[in-house]
Amino acid sequence: QVQLVESGGGLVQAGGSLRLSCAASGRIFSPYAMGWFRQAPGKEREFVAAITWSGGHTFGPPSLKDRFTISRDTAKNTVYLQMTSLKPEDTAVYYCAAALNQIGEYDYWGQGTQVTVSS
Repeated sequence: QVQLVESGGGLVQAGGSLRLSCAASGRIFSPYAMGWFRQAPGKEREFVAAITWSGGHTFGPPSLKDRFTISRDTAKNTVYLQMTSLKPEDTAVYYCAAALNQIGEYDYWGQGTQVTVSS
């Protein structure tokens, strides 16, 4: 079993930055990829970014790639999401997830961390 714990969320003013972390523990951790998602109240869950664990190749929607950067530290079993130039519409609960076999099929999810961007 794998446990994912997000941290780093909070309240920030528009234009500010936050770095989210997601630490994995449990079984020997070697996923195919890790991803970040977010869900705002009343909205569908949205894909934010993903990174392959071994090669570090990153993926993300064009609308976010200029402001959001995903990275990982394999020695620490941790994935990060650096968010800059935050906007009120970025307000959401942010979740990390682990895909054991392929991007798009996530097997484990964290509990989420709240990000609130004030205008």
